[in-house]
Amino acid sequence: MSDTDVVIIGAGHNGLTCAAYLAMAGLRVRVVERRKVVGGAAVTEEFHPGFRNSVAAYTVSLLNPKVIADLRLHEHGLRIVERRAQNFLPAPDGRYLLTGEGRTRASAARLSERDANAIGDFMRELEEIADVVRQFVLRAPPNLVEGLGLKAAHEFVNAAGAVGILRGLSLEQQRSLLDLFTRSAGDMLDDRFEIDLIKALFGFDAIVGNYASPYAAGSAYVMLHHAFGEVNGKKGVWGHAIGGMGAITQAMAMAARATGVEIETNAGVREIIVEGKQVAGAVLDDGRTIRARYVAANVNPKLLYTRLLPADALPATFLTRIKNWRNGSGTFRMNVALSALPSFSALPGAGDHLSAGIIIAPGLDYMDSAWQDARKFGWSREPVIEVLIPSVIDDSLAPPGRYVASLFCQHVAPQLPDGASWDDHRDEVADLMIATVDRYAPGFAASVIGRQVLSPLDLEREFGLLGGDIFHGALTLNQLFSARPMLGYADYRGPLKGLYHCGAGAHPGGGVTGAPGHNAARAILRDHRALFARR
Repeated sequence: MSDTDVVIIGAGHNGLTCAAYLAMAGLRVRVVERRKVVGGAAVTEEFHPGFRNSVAAYTVSLLNPKVIADLRLHEHGLRIVERRAQNFLPAPDGRYLLTGEGRTRASAARLSERDANAIGDFMRELEEIADVVRQFVLRAPPNLVEGLGLKAAHEFVNAAGAVGILRGLSLEQQRSLLDLFTRSAGDMLDDRFEIDLIKALFGFDAIVGNYASPYAAGSAYVMLHHAFGEVNGKKGVWGHAIGGMGAITQAMAMAARATGVEIETNAGVREIIVEGKQVAGAVLDDGRTIRARYVAANVNPKLLYTRLLPADALPATFLTRIKNWRNGSGTFRMNVALSALPSFSALPGAGDHLSAGIIIAPGLDYMDSAWQDARKFGWSREPVIEVLIPSVIDDSLAPPGRYVASLFCQHVAPQLPDGASWDDHRDEVADLMIATVDRYAPGFAASVIGRQVLSPLDLEREFGLLGGDIFHGALTLNQLFSARPMLGYADYRGPLKGLYHCGAGAHPGGGVTGAPGHNAARAILRDHRALFARR
């Protein structure tokens, strides 16, 4: 007898999404979460008296519209608003680029009329390819299987469907798709534009959460990955969840509980129970056992297979490969409480640009140097930073006349060279990040009255993000689509019967999307129905 039909490890947004879909289909579902709150890395917490912010994940675009609608998240209190401007990129010489509806071309034209004409074409090209990629988000990629039989036939049909989607592209669009999956963003952008700030606008999306140079092969795909989102039906737009990112996962938790899901916090998993060649539940840190027919893991694949399962339960070749699953997104995360709004030298005073993603990275060479620095020294001496000030949109996050800001900082090494510990260098690097913003907005450092600092090691300890990897595994060609997390296991099923991947380590990868949770639920339900159809 089972205590439940499904136990889900991790109450992050994908685990909650998976749970809600399964419960809506009539299964008994129990979610266990190691932390004291649900939400995983998408949480809102007070980090300084009176100041709240999205602690880790910090902005909205990739959350899938179908997930929002199916879970009726708006009915559970979720409200997402657009940024008034999309991105603001100041340069040390006083120039700037400000993007958003009705702004992008005019701002680009002040820098280069040639690039202003090219930017619209490039954005349309990205959008056309993003439209195709969106069709793959909520479907399992073709999974490679050995031999013949029903599974092989199913995957043949799946592959034919994927080919059918790609047939909708013109030959030139297919060439663009190939470029975006294989080339570096830097090379593509150098081909298109002459102005550093305009290249940086797109180049930032290629390295955010990606511990690599914008000139690394495959970085163009990471740029595309960040382009297929939308907010309130507007494609390619970024927004803010009122109440912070925790508002998303709180709404998901309410939706899941409304369908009968049990959610338990302060309930870490010590190990997954394996009997024969299938899983049978989980043992919690406190020694309690939950028996279940299915186990869905919303954790990094490397963590799952090297820490929660006995090595002798896994195929040796599988274990060898998963141990080499590459993590590390070069991320250093800060939240700061401010006594005043920053004033940028390039565009002084208040304005819509302060509601944008403020990108401190004035060119591709700057980004490349930041990565080279991190590889050599452990962190970049001139880091890449995206500053968001969500309290200019959402006054629930800070006291009147005060503000909160997110600093999403790149590049730092997931593990420091020479065995050094991030615990010994956390504050030193945090000071550097604040000083970097201060160079572009004099007075910023003096306005900081409180701060929360999360190094890669902190992100791993607090949220289970190995190496601080926000994507649960690098978005490289050998870890994408049919190879995520490994060839032969791209259908959300693990190598043990009853074990499933429902986190960002499965297709389509990282970001607050809900897609892996949605897709894993479909796989579990398909297997569940097939099991009972045979009885």
